Amino acid sequence: MEIVVRALVMFCFLWFITRVVGRSTLGELSTFQLVLFVTMGDLVQQGVTQQDYSVTAAVLAVGTFAVLTILLTWIGVRFPRTRTVVHGTPVVVVADGEPAYEVMKRERVSLDDLLDAARQHGVEHVRDIRIAVLEANGQMSFFTRDEEREQKPADRPED
Repeated sequence: MEIVVRALVMFCFLWFITRVVGRSTLGELSTFQLVLFVTMGDLVQQGVTQQDYSVTAAVLAVGTFAVLTILLTWIGVRFPRTRTVVHGTPVVVVADGEPAYEVMKRERVSLDDLLDAARQHGVEHVRDIRIAVLEANGQMSFFTRDEEREQKPADRPED
């Protein structure tokens, strides 16, 4: 039973850490961050099992993490008001071609990160972005201006 309690404590701690670290960091990991998280996983294992290498300890620890993950998902579905705490909410980081610097600062997204993500989606300039959304999972969604839709029918050249 001690392993289940330890797993519960570590799960809550890891959930808290991933919420604090921020979604932009979790969306794309650098090599150093990947090594850090793998190392952290080993440290968590040691903290949960107290170097107990038995199959029972591993099953209990992984099972506890799985049950808690399912529980958090269920809570988010059953109680919609908890979704912002459990999973986060998407935020607009660019509106009408203007970066929302305060939001970007709060979410720890640099302008370089935004421009990099825009280029990966085929967007050349920030001014071409109608809306850019930082999703709860750390990914960016871009909605660009459609030149043909913005032109009025009278402004379109005759064929």
